[in-house]
Amino acid sequence: MVGMSQLISTTLSSPASPACPFQRCRRSQATAPRRLRAGRPAVISCESGPSERVDRREVLLGLGGMCAAGGLGVGRRGDALALPIQAPNLSECQTSGTSSGNNCCPPYSATILDYKFTPTGKLRVRRPAHKVDEAYLAKYKKAVELMRALPADDPRSFVQQANVHCAYCDGAYDQVGFPGLELQVHESWLFFPFHRLYLHFHERILGKLIGDDSFALPFWNWDAPDGMILPRIYTDPSSSLYDPLRNPAHQPPEVLDMDLDDGDAPTRQKQIERNLSLMYRQMVSNAKTTPLFMGLPYRAGGNLKPGAGSMENSPHSSIHIWVGDPSQPDGEDMGTFYAAGRDPIFYAHHANVDRMWQVWKKLSPRNVDFTDRDWLDTSFLFYDEDARLVRVKVRDCLEPEKLGFTYQEVDIPWIKKRATPRATPTSESSSTSSSPPSRKKRRAKLLKSAGGAVTFPLTLSSVACITVKRPKVSRSQTDKDKEEETLVVEGIEFNPKNRLKFDVYVDDTDAGEVKPDDSEFAGSFINVPHGRNHDKKKKMEPVTTTLRLGITDLLEDLKLDDDDEVLVTLIPRKGKGKIKIGGIRIELSS
Repeated sequence: MVGMSQLISTTLSSPASPACPFQRCRRSQATAPRRLRAGRPAVISCESGPSERVDRREVLLGLGGMCAAGGLGVGRRGDALALPIQAPNLSECQTSGTSSGNNCCPPYSATILDYKFTPTGKLRVRRPAHKVDEAYLAKYKKAVELMRALPADDPRSFVQQANVHCAYCDGAYDQVGFPGLELQVHESWLFFPFHRLYLHFHERILGKLIGDDSFALPFWNWDAPDGMILPRIYTDPSSSLYDPLRNPAHQPPEVLDMDLDDGDAPTRQKQIERNLSLMYRQMVSNAKTTPLFMGLPYRAGGNLKPGAGSMENSPHSSIHIWVGDPSQPDGEDMGTFYAAGRDPIFYAHHANVDRMWQVWKKLSPRNVDFTDRDWLDTSFLFYDEDARLVRVKVRDCLEPEKLGFTYQEVDIPWIKKRATPRATPTSESSSTSSSPPSRKKRRAKLLKSAGGAVTFPLTLSSVACITVKRPKVSRSQTDKDKEEETLVVEGIEFNPKNRLKFDVYVDDTDAGEVKPDDSEFAGSFINVPHGRNHDKKKKMEPVTTTLRLGITDLLEDLKLDDDDEVLVTLIPRKGKGKIKIGGIRIELSS
């Protein structure tokens, strides 16, 4: 097995009182928050007076577009007006956007402290959940037991800790300065830093409850074969770590399916191989630029869901759905954002997601964090281990060691699991056969057999194929190192309450045969059900996002570098007819 040290050389009190002097937010029934209608520009409330309002669109136009969403690179373009997302106003928290209208709002405090991350001495070490010993397990169960026993209005209680995810992810908060425009921490560059900070405070609270400053959460090591089952420490019904709302068919020893394949179940070893290939694709091939891995920029007043990074789409989202109970209305608990934090395994799952952030940065010197000030200065509110409401910024969490924790080093078995073409180069069905003109004829034949080219926009109710022009052919290795060839599926419109998935193939149309360990498999779009804030008397408006897939490695594997076009196939897997696609293009990005 290959460990991180082989990939790159790197340097790596008493229980809290349950008393909680907080009160719930008061909400006036007569002054419900206004909602923006589709197409209506957001407004900024100026401090000079309530009657003086500035149309945000006019501000942007007046500045010559300086505050537009910006490029997709790591740094800024010299924008004069900063637009970081600001920490939410808890006094304006609303019921979540779920069908049941859950009240996820935290206890209210008018006092907000800017949190200071101070060294705690020895680093807390997060270990694989399937390898923890009995002594650790006893402490972990006791900590969660004490957290569950806290009063429901204590911000450190298990109920309130779960509600943190619900509030930030299901439309309980508006963006500060943009009434009616909700705040969302998924499907953008906020995904990794928000969840790292969320886990930090959750972990610190657990440690404080058992009087152990060295306590660290475990991580679900699902990227390694031995960790590809639901960790057994979470399966004891008598334990505080247990959650009854899980898929009964996915209990140990059932192997995790990162692809959520509804077809015939493969052998155990084949499933593991597919998972490892998917990990390679999402961590390497689909992650060669910072936006591809971490997600697209999300600025104040901007698009709610600009686009998720590779790791968030899968395996993060697929594991959420795989764990949740399909007999529940929305796949509770893990299978829907508002309830995911109610399952203790959520925190182990996200600990490994967070670990992937660190692993990615060590895989290549090109893998670096954003330096954009709007990202660095985005802020959130959390309650700390002393039940104080604190403000933290993204820039505070970029290095785990500064937060006082690290990860136990384990093997990285997927690092050598690059996918291979489905068919042999001599096969008639293979895209790697013959010359570019011959492959173009083959594409035309495949396109005809699939029903012909589709036109956009389209509702994805069946297999859809289209040939897409490439911006440049026969690129040199220098060109490839400088810019990633990126397949962009844009204008993906859907109701966020639906469980959705579609796959993307390149130069293949066989919906039943192409799998994650095949080079033709470019990636997937997955939506974990969640709500959004809206007028409950009206139908929930759809959201729109973008899927971006790095395909440089794929084109090399399929020997398509010299072809001026490729055949792109979209395969609806979950939610057929419930997704609209605006278009598909290929671009070069850095």
